[in-house]
Amino acid sequence: MASGFFAILDDIAALMDDVAVTAKLATRKTAGILGDDLAVNAEKATGFLSSRELPVLWAITKGSFLNKVIIVPIALLLNAFLPVAIKVILILGGLFLAYEGAEKIVEFLFHRKKAGHEVVQEIKDDRDAEKTKIKSAITTDFILSVEIVIIALGSVLDQNQTLQIVTVSIVAILATVGVYGIVALIVRMDDAGLSLMKRSPNKGALYHLGNALVKSLPILIKLLAIVGTIALLMVSGGIFVHNISYFHHFLPNVPSIITELLIGIVAGLIVVGIVLAAKAIFGKKQPKEVH
Repeated sequence: MASGFFAILDDIAALMDDVAVTAKLATRKTAGILGDDLAVNAEKATGFLSSRELPVLWAITKGSFLNKVIIVPIALLLNAFLPVAIKVILILGGLFLAYEGAEKIVEFLFHRKKAGHEVVQEIKDDRDAEKTKIKSAITTDFILSVEIVIIALGSVLDQNQTLQIVTVSIVAILATVGVYGIVALIVRMDDAGLSLMKRSPNKGALYHLGNALVKSLPILIKLLAIVGTIALLMVSGGIFVHNISYFHHFLPNVPSIITELLIGIVAGLIVVGIVLAAKAIFGKKQPKEVH
């Protein structure tokens, strides 16, 4: 009886060793997309009132966990029974990410200054805007999560099903906790800086460190907005390059990073054009009713 118990423990230990190895490999392969995920979500989690930053981030984090709960089992089932569907889902997700990135560029280049009454209306609708931004962040997280899960799954396809499930689940959890944990630190940088400044009334080293944190946060947010947009386009371009055979050897003499970025930009601008055309055709104002 005792020998059977120890045999079970030995099997569990062996499984944990295998999981540690495969999880490390899968995490290394998803490191690039995790970096992009961090940049994108940090940019999306900022721009709120200080009192709303953590509640908003927590709402996005819960949405991200739910995304993983949905994606992991579906990815495992599709990989077993309909692997071609994974490629289709990735390409559709790539188009969405490309659209989001290109839309930000178009908005920046052709941004119209708002009139006073529009700004007032934005303030009044702040909570609605908050909900919209949370929804957008969770949707983007879903696409990025699909990419993370698929890459992690692809790194353990030669392993048994149990190892695949455990490894992909661990990577999914680490991705969520790691990314949003770092985002939380970023969005609370200014509060940490103010706290340090208050602890050093004589303007010592702590005061200057706190002051640097407070002043660097707006710069970091602007930088994250730029990096996040580039990340969206690069991830989308990477999805097209890796899943559409025509793009496998597209521009062979150009670095892959540039190629993926260019493909993402072009694809995004095409989708933006289609969306704008659809809005122009189907979004025309209905004639007012005569009472």
